[in-house]
Amino acid sequence: MSEIVIDEKYTSPSEPSLHWADHLAVDMASMDETHVEFVALLGQAQMATDAELMDRYEAVLEHTQDHFEREDRWMTQTQFGPMGCHAQQHDTILQVMREGLRRGRDLQQLPLVRQLLHEVGMWFEQHAQTMDAGLAMYLKAAEFDPETGIMAKPEAVASAPQC
Repeated sequence: MSEIVIDEKYTSPSEPSLHWADHLAVDMASMDETHVEFVALLGQAQMATDAELMDRYEAVLEHTQDHFEREDRWMTQTQFGPMGCHAQQHDTILQVMREGLRRGRDLQQLPLVRQLLHEVGMWFEQHAQTMDAGLAMYLKAAEFDPETGIMAKPEAVASAPQC
């Protein structure tokens, strides 16, 4: 296994690398609210002291698991064609984040956890603007109600592309 190289700037708390901005919005209230929460938790973890870091990191991980489970459920309920690609990104990020939790808690590799937080933020920005924006457009076209799981206009997305 190759050695992981950690940038020196991740050896101590830092300013958040991602801030909520309009370009992250997908114009679906329930999804945008979750994304705002994620960005805030990510920032809190990045600014955490070493003593606080792993608890804050775990809060980001728990929020992310809930967030992804919700989106995956919506994709299943609506038979979202590109679900495989979207859900695979979720699975991969969660696997990496769980490994970060293990390394931080068990091996005290806090700089690795700090760098991972930065990298997850960079990934999220791209993911929100592509995968989540596409999902939100699909759900809005189908007039999907996230609370009930009902699509008022399933015919509007019946011929949506597959992944």
